[in-house]
Amino acid sequence: MTFLPPTGTLIPADAPFSAQQESWLAGFLAGIAAAGRRDAAAADTPAVTVDVLFGTQTGNAEFLAGELVAGARARGLGGKAVALDAVTPERLAAMSHVLVVTSTYGEGEMPDNAALFWEALQADTAPRLEALRYAVLGLGDRGYDDFCQAAKVIDTRLEQLGATRLHDRVDCDVDFEEPAAAWTAAVLDRVAAETGATGATGAAAPAPAPAGPARSAWNKRNPYPARLAVNRLLSAPGSAKEIRHYEFDLGDSGITYQAGDALAVVPVNDDVLVGTLLEHLGATGDEDADGRPLAEVLRTEREIRTPSRDLVAHLAERAPTSDLAAVVAHGDRADLDSWLWGRDVLDLLRDAGAAAPGLDELLPFLRPLQPRQYSISSSPLAHPGSVHLTVASVRYATPLRRYEGVASTYLAGRADETTPVGVFVQPNASFGVPADDDAPMVMIGPGTGIAPFRGFLHERAARGAAGRNWLFFGDQHRATDFVYEDELTGLRERGVLTELDLAFSRDQAEKVYVQTRMRQRSRELYAWLEDGAHVYVCGDASRMAKDVEAALLDVIAEQRGRGEDDAAAYLADLRRAKRYVRDVY
Repeated sequence: MTFLPPTGTLIPADAPFSAQQESWLAGFLAGIAAAGRRDAAAADTPAVTVDVLFGTQTGNAEFLAGELVAGARARGLGGKAVALDAVTPERLAAMSHVLVVTSTYGEGEMPDNAALFWEALQADTAPRLEALRYAVLGLGDRGYDDFCQAAKVIDTRLEQLGATRLHDRVDCDVDFEEPAAAWTAAVLDRVAAETGATGATGAAAPAPAPAGPARSAWNKRNPYPARLAVNRLLSAPGSAKEIRHYEFDLGDSGITYQAGDALAVVPVNDDVLVGTLLEHLGATGDEDADGRPLAEVLRTEREIRTPSRDLVAHLAERAPTSDLAAVVAHGDRADLDSWLWGRDVLDLLRDAGAAAPGLDELLPFLRPLQPRQYSISSSPLAHPGSVHLTVASVRYATPLRRYEGVASTYLAGRADETTPVGVFVQPNASFGVPADDDAPMVMIGPGTGIAPFRGFLHERAARGAAGRNWLFFGDQHRATDFVYEDELTGLRERGVLTELDLAFSRDQAEKVYVQTRMRQRSRELYAWLEDGAHVYVCGDASRMAKDVEAALLDVIAEQRGRGEDDAAAYLADLRRAKRYVRDVY
């Protein structure tokens, strides 16, 4: 055997190597190895990277984004998931394949981590996107008029900017798992086929688990039967509200959660309402409904408290002289919402009179009974083996009837220690205490909006976090509505709660709200922001959260003295840094 050294001279194979020859041979072999590594790396390089962009309020869209990334990688594609607000239009224009998964909250609004993205995308300065191929998946609730509106407008805007749709948008109702899985398989198979990726395909393609905590075995289809260990009234006699504290024993479930997550409760309809509805329908309750007694189906499986939009339209058509039909004919959505507020299925059937549908025709219009989600008010570090909720019981009356909320009064009076309550955790990765234990934290949560912040404070106490904590809390009257007063006082005395600002709106002639207190402490609040504080808001989305954001913008504008646009940009930066987050409903 011979080899050719740099000089080109033939050297016998058994001749001794010179230092120069040894050096050359070592370099030659290293080059071969490097070339092999480059070839192997090239073989492992994905055909294309799929960018999965998610907008989420409760965590479902983020979880589906993780599954999309896992499915892409199983098909030999690259994949990464990021929140929509982390993507600028310019960065979007540099992407080749984008899958958007977004929920809608409130009245057709973008979720909190998608609002800045949408603002930039609809601007006149947004770039053209002819090189982009995309698909959109929407999550929503058909009970709302603006069903999946966020997904719809993003889908349309991407098309307007020249992007090419890979697959038709799918809008998922509250039972999103099956349609989302079908869409995921179809879209990823399409991308894999177009790009020549060589991994597994199909809905059943094996995929690595998404990054992050493992999904619990307990879920909507398989809730954990928890024991309701504590049911304690928090509001005092004389209060206009009934606020209760609940503790569920997690037993050997293996359920884990983080402060800031939500707990979903699987409710049961009130037997009295079920019985009244059956009487109106002329039914006994023993009738067969999909192999089960009708009474049991109405009690545990169907939504009879809130009428579906389909039922509203159907009844307006069947009974054109009814009050409902008159409101629908007027065409004003606000008027319709106002008329429907507080009414249930029984009210609408009575309004329709003889034109109301019979039992068999009615059942398809009754939506599946859905779990109700509540912000967890405990810390797993401080309360191991249990999970706590803070819930206001919904009860009200009209001259004709009394009404009760489905889940809140189920917990308050129909569930007990002997009857397990179906529960499962709904993770919320975007709403939790700062990872930095030294970071200041500002919490704004009137009423039951205090729930997650009780958990936050106990969490920081258990962690020995040194960061300062400031709570803005309020309700109607201090004497009757100051829930967790003893706990908050104790946390303040221990130095865990640095600042506590209270706003009891009806204890004086002029209404005082948490946003009032924020403006009153404008200088200190801005100083906390400048010190790196994280700001959290929990509660009603339609009024309180908007009023609080307006107050926050006023504080920033006043203290910076640079106008409204500067304040809006400052708050936008806080959003991008995940230092301004909300848990609103």
